[in-house]
Amino acid sequence: MEITQAPPRDELVRRASELVPLLRDKAVWMDENRRIHDDVIDALTDAGILKMRVPVRYGGYESDMSTVVDVLAELGRGDGSTAWTVSVWHISTWMMGLFPDEVQDEVFSTPDVRISGILSPGAMAVPVDGGYLVNGKWSFNSGVQQSTWNTNAAVTPTGDGGFAPVMIAVPVADLQIVDDWHTSGMRGSGSVTTIAQDVFVPAERVLQMGPVLQGQHRSELNANAAIYQAPFMPTACSTVSAPALGLALAAKDAFLERLPGRKITYTAYENQAEAPITHLEIASAITRIDEVGFHAHRAATMIDTKGQAGESWTLEERARIRLDLGAACQRAKEAIEILNGASGGSSIYRDVPIQRILRDIQVLNLHGILHPNTNLELYGRIVCGLDPNTAYI
Repeated sequence: MEITQAPPRDELVRRASELVPLLRDKAVWMDENRRIHDDVIDALTDAGILKMRVPVRYGGYESDMSTVVDVLAELGRGDGSTAWTVSVWHISTWMMGLFPDEVQDEVFSTPDVRISGILSPGAMAVPVDGGYLVNGKWSFNSGVQQSTWNTNAAVTPTGDGGFAPVMIAVPVADLQIVDDWHTSGMRGSGSVTTIAQDVFVPAERVLQMGPVLQGQHRSELNANAAIYQAPFMPTACSTVSAPALGLALAAKDAFLERLPGRKITYTAYENQAEAPITHLEIASAITRIDEVGFHAHRAATMIDTKGQAGESWTLEERARIRLDLGAACQRAKEAIEILNGASGGSSIYRDVPIQRILRDIQVLNLHGILHPNTNLELYGRIVCGLDPNTAYI
């Protein structure tokens, strides 16, 4: 057992910030090769970024959500796919802490283990002697080819003709990889499809999804840890708001770096920075970026505050995290679209970052959990006195 002293937030954010030049340097390669570059993974590992949601007894940091958001946002300034993949690794690593302690002992015995995961149930888990036999597939499995374990959702028969969702922990080596991640954006995340064909999963590596979504788990040693006082969905949603913030900040950086000396073609403006339209556009974009930060940090602060106090969650508070996630993605997309529109025809080349940033934020906004209107509708239902139309809250 290895107990370490977690670095403070400022230190982890500084380490992430120092990785931004490397991420920007490898961003085109990752976009073209559809996976995270090995040098980037090595740098993330050396910086301790992948330890942030690992339990302290395995040498992890158990970093709070505000720290996670700030670090992921810095990574997003360098590359959206990297920030997204690390956010998935963070969520899945946290999820592994819900499993029985003996399962965690097995998983975290691998130094610097990377765990990916899928929340949408894409497989059937049939009870057999000692566990379950799993068959099915999961698409959008971010970072799985560079992970050792997968936490995947499935359904299992209930005996009355119905089905109940479960979460399983399975070695990636037990799954088949389908290299189908040919997409418009978030290409570096390598979110390929995986297939389980008659994969046996021991009973201790299966969690009932209902208790998980309600904040209950089977780990005795993690029961009192602050980061495990928040329910699963608020934790996951707050985590994935950070790449949107990072992308918005990256767009601002990319635009301002190219601004000096640029003219506006077919106009008298020899310097784009002198045009009033530019002043309006950059101010409008920054206003929206500030709003992204507000929503991402409000959600993180709520999780940390309630976790430290051991407070229970109301339905409205859970829905508000979904609201913050949707609003963060919406405002980030608006800001990036403004800056992209002001970047001129030369910005369409693949080595100019703004076009990739735009593609990445467009993909994020289409994700089922991040989709702005879906999240806004959910929150609106709750405040209007209706039941949520989803269990994922």
